[in-house]
Amino acid sequence: MNVETRIKDPYYKAMMGKMILLVIAVSFAPLLLVSGSILNKFSISYREKVNAHLGELVLKHTQNIDGFLLEKLNNIRFIANSFSIEELKNENFLRNKLAALQTEYGTVFEDLGVINNEGIQVTYAGPFKLERAVYSDAEWFKKALKKDYFISNVFLGLRGTPHFIITVRVNRHGKPWILRATISFAAFNSVVENLRIGRTGFAFILNNEGEFQSKPGFKVAASETHSCHISIKEGKKTKDGIYFHKFDDESGNRILHVASFLKKGEWLLVFQQDESDAFMDIDHAKQIAFIIIIIGGICTIVTAIMLSRWMVAKIAKADAEKEMMNQQVIDTGKLASLGELAAGIAHEINNPVAIMVEEAGWIHDLLEDEPVNKLENKEEFERALAQIKTQGIRCREITQKLLSFARKIDSSVANVNINEIINDVIRFCSQRAKYSNVVIQSKLGENLPVLKVSHTEMQQVLLNLMNNALDALEKRGGNISITSMLEDDDVVIGVKDDGPGIPPATIHRIFDPFFTTKAVGKGTGLGLSICYGIIKKLGGNIDVQSIIDAGTTFSVRIPRKTNESK
Repeated sequence: MNVETRIKDPYYKAMMGKMILLVIAVSFAPLLLVSGSILNKFSISYREKVNAHLGELVLKHTQNIDGFLLEKLNNIRFIANSFSIEELKNENFLRNKLAALQTEYGTVFEDLGVINNEGIQVTYAGPFKLERAVYSDAEWFKKALKKDYFISNVFLGLRGTPHFIITVRVNRHGKPWILRATISFAAFNSVVENLRIGRTGFAFILNNEGEFQSKPGFKVAASETHSCHISIKEGKKTKDGIYFHKFDDESGNRILHVASFLKKGEWLLVFQQDESDAFMDIDHAKQIAFIIIIIGGICTIVTAIMLSRWMVAKIAKADAEKEMMNQQVIDTGKLASLGELAAGIAHEINNPVAIMVEEAGWIHDLLEDEPVNKLENKEEFERALAQIKTQGIRCREITQKLLSFARKIDSSVANVNINEIINDVIRFCSQRAKYSNVVIQSKLGENLPVLKVSHTEMQQVLLNLMNNALDALEKRGGNISITSMLEDDDVVIGVKDDGPGIPPATIHRIFDPFFTTKAVGKGTGLGLSICYGIIKKLGGNIDVQSIIDAGTTFSVRIPRKTNESK
């Protein structure tokens, strides 16, 4: 079962799902907590800065408007205090003063007038026909008589246009006189309209009755102005006298009001702006952050899926290898049992074979000693007895070798001639090589040093290498070359075949335990691993070189003084 098939198993699907959820949870939890905390802190800080900025603008604008009104009041007070009532009652004189004020301040001053204590305007200078106008019933006149100076609310009056007046009371001969100046509503409104921010931000002025004292930049319902005036007075006030108020209009839009009292608390300067417009930048930043979080979340989910799939595939592959390893361990156990069985059988067969050989020899001796010259077919008897003895000896040698290789228990160290072991292995493999149409050639070095190693272990190493070479040539035949030589004080043994070679993708794993490229049941994957362990234990090295369709060469290098001899 391949990995792709295994990961479709419900067990691995559930594992993958849990891993995906775990990775997403671990990734999203800090992301949402950190980003949410940062955005919240940033939003609070930004709103505080925007509110502080709007409060400062409203405060400065309040000061500007108060300064405007005070300046105009001082202009009228200067005229009232510098000249006598007789001079001010002179129409030409009053016109000259109005002209001087208009020259200095433009159209801010519309007209001037002198009013007696009965409310009759005795002198007038201006564009309207207000000579001898009677103001005795006017509310502003009644208030002006009681104060040294007075600034009225905006009203229509006799001229029918919005305006407000500034008055200064002058006492002459025990009677109050009023010097009145009309301030242009357009000029005053332009001062208020200078406060414009964003798409919806504008300013207007209300009196204590909630009436407009300036023209608002946008439509504002009268009910809103009245409720706004009341709520602002009851709302939160900063140490600078700035009020902040929020409410929902008829359309459901959240409205922000920033206000400050001017004209000694008689007027209220209100700055109005949609909250979405005032905090547009922070909302835009939140949208960008949200998009980034969404993109990051998608990337995290994709990564979690890919990573979980990769990890589950690795686990499935490891499980598959584990199962294969377990099966190979079972097969190895079976082979070990088979080896013990073969050793037992070889031992049991060896005894009757030995007896058979001895008896054949005994019969031959009898034929030689007794007079059997008259026996017919004597030569045929002698030939058959010789053949029985030869084949019995051969059978005994085979069973002895099988017994030696099957048990593999004699790991005692002794002085060994490596060429003798090579020749033994060649003889043991010659019959299989003959059936597989394989030619074994040997080129063994002379006068090689004696190695102090385990005879059985060296047999096992060389037999494994020869068997692998024979396996590679089993289908098509070929040649195997085994060599030995002395190189740099090391004994070097080479086993070369001209088989199909080992693929580059797997050659680096051939010494791994339980790794095999053979069909199931034909290999345990332990042979080369055991060989590698034996050679490394001796302090030597085993290398492999392979070319596809050209062959494979194993080189075993054993030092003259092995670890076993130290």
